Amino acid sequence: MEPQAAERNNGGVAEGNGGFLESFRALLRPAVDRLGGLAAKLARTARDDPRRVAHSLKVGLALTLVSVLYYVTPLFNGWGDSTIWAIITVVFVMEFTVGATLSKGLYRALATLVGVSLAVGAHLVAELGGEKGEPILLAVFVFLVASAATFARCIPEVKARYDYGVLIFKLTFAMVAVSSYRVEDPIEFAHERITTMAVGVAICLLTTVLVFPVWASEDLHSLAAGNLDKLAQFLEGMESECFVETSSCENLEGKAFLRVYKSVLNSKIREDSLSNFARWEPIHRKFGFRHPWKQYQELGTLCRQCASSMEALASCVIILKRSQYPAANPELCLKIGAACAAMSSHSARALRGLSLTVRTMTAPSPANSDMSAATKAASDFRAAFSEDGALLQAMHVAVVASLLSGIVVQIKRITESTNNLARLARFKKPERSRSAVVINVED
Repeated sequence: MEPQAAERNNGGVAEGNGGFLESFRALLRPAVDRLGGLAAKLARTARDDPRRVAHSLKVGLALTLVSVLYYVTPLFNGWGDSTIWAIITVVFVMEFTVGATLSKGLYRALATLVGVSLAVGAHLVAELGGEKGEPILLAVFVFLVASAATFARCIPEVKARYDYGVLIFKLTFAMVAVSSYRVEDPIEFAHERITTMAVGVAICLLTTVLVFPVWASEDLHSLAAGNLDKLAQFLEGMESECFVETSSCENLEGKAFLRVYKSVLNSKIREDSLSNFARWEPIHRKFGFRHPWKQYQELGTLCRQCASSMEALASCVIILKRSQYPAANPELCLKIGAACAAMSSHSARALRGLSLTVRTMTAPSPANSDMSAATKAASDFRAAFSEDGALLQAMHVAVVASLLSGIVVQIKRITESTNNLARLARFKKPERSRSAVVINVED
């Protein structure tokens, strides 16, 4: 009986161990799944834009370089604990694009210089109050300056352009003014604060410009061309899915082309940010001095207006499909559909040409046949709609064509804005294709 009891005990222990392992695996499995999902998300982010990986490495490189100030004894002895401000500067100033880093670096340098100067001046004035009056005067100065700077940040114009500079000024003034009460030489302390900040800004700028630079100007340029492509993609989808005779107009709500314009509608914040940062960037590649950055914003505004009309057109087409209006005059509906197809096709090709013009920075051809054809199709429809009373029998289709003709007018404005951009930015002239020239010489 004793061997059997021992076997039962061993079996119970094994069963208990197995149950414990299963419970442990069950608890561990969600964490492993979350880590796997996080790793997949990080890999997808790196594939979508490898520049993000490069930027992360640049930040690490900049912090490593600035930390040398701590490791090299002569440098640390020269600045002491103020060396930490160089590290803080790198953390706050380093941004994704060159323009963003340059703007934040210069704002921080100017704000630090002004803040330190005022703090030293406040300390010198406070010293006149004697040993008891000095801390009281310093507290009053800190209160007044911090209150005024905080109120200035509430002003929309200041908030939009100088918010970061005002924040750094307030921080610098408060810290230098308060710290100066406990240091023997406030001027030397201020000098250390300025020099360590300058070293941090210099390291940020050198790393951002020299190591895999990311230019805000190029991103803005690509955004403008991409918006034009998305508008063209919408019109191409409308032509192939809705306006040709063989189109079925089924499952329109699931079509990708009906959603491409939404990113254009949401591009204003990124466009304004890139335009602001692009102005700070030095001359590079095809972007020279006094490049017309405002023209990109004007072009973006027109593209968003066109995308808004496309949104109305898409909603109208989807509603008509759901309602399933009977065709009161099939021949007339086909005629309107042909006009819509012509406007969509020529407008899409015109937008593709404008996108190519922006991407290659090549001056557009003076004779834009696609834009002329789209404009003619739109004007012909408007003339027929105003003269032919039979079109009222197909009002539900005519509304779509009317919206589309309005989009053609907006694309014409986009064309004019792109031409202005090409003229102001001095896009290069397109190379003429070489063709054989035959000359007949008669005796």
